[in-house]
Amino acid sequence: YFSLKDQNATLSANFFGWAQKSRSRGGFELKDGMEVLCRGKISVYAPRGSYQLSVEQMEPLGAGALQLAFEQLKAKLLAEGLFESQRKRKLPPFPHRVVIVTSPSGAAVRDMLIVLKRRAPQVEVVIIPALVQGDQAPEQLVRAIQIANRHSMGEMIVLARGGGSIEDLWCFNDEQLARVIAESPVPIVSGVGHETDFTIADFVADLRAPTPTGAAELATPNRDALLQDLDVLAQRMSVRV
Repeated sequence: YFSLKDQNATLSANFFGWAQKSRSRGGFELKDGMEVLCRGKISVYAPRGSYQLSVEQMEPLGAGALQLAFEQLKAKLLAEGLFESQRKRKLPPFPHRVVIVTSPSGAAVRDMLIVLKRRAPQVEVVIIPALVQGDQAPEQLVRAIQIANRHSMGEMIVLARGGGSIEDLWCFNDEQLARVIAESPVPIVSGVGHETDFTIADFVADLRAPTPTGAAELATPNRDALLQDLDVLAQRMSVRV
């Protein structure tokens, strides 16, 4: 129950199920003084003979609900220190096994496997399937990370998804997912969307890659480059002998 006010009038209002609806649609925090656009039905509160608005939809004015929710969660986690560089872990320089959490049917995983085979065919890749879009995606992403850590399935974890709208990528702005990333005992690389896309997962992850294929490159050494370096060193040793 709350009141809607402007310069000239006040209208009593209610929004039943606000917490559940706000979580499923972005979850911006409602504060006093915020300008909002409400849609609903007018009814009469019989005991007082007064009108009230039963709100069915609400969104902030001046910014989209999703963007506002993103900024609010970003500020909250920033204040808690989850984005601090001091707490972020370094990636292992020569991993033996890498876990990829993504949709097994997406184009992103196919492109990543091509890059990994070319750069580091010696690295074993474990794919844990998870939804990367929709209301059920955050829970599956959280579970995948927990499974990877519980069973020591790899020396690093890569979260990956191709580009999309803010709605498509919204599951990577989930608070629980952010906290699981921060608490992971092994490093996590975020390779979500395009270079211009940013999610909460990007800020919390130990390393942010601009794209899924970029994550595959950052997560593994280039074997050909390493072999060339070894050849150079071998030649230098031969000359000295």
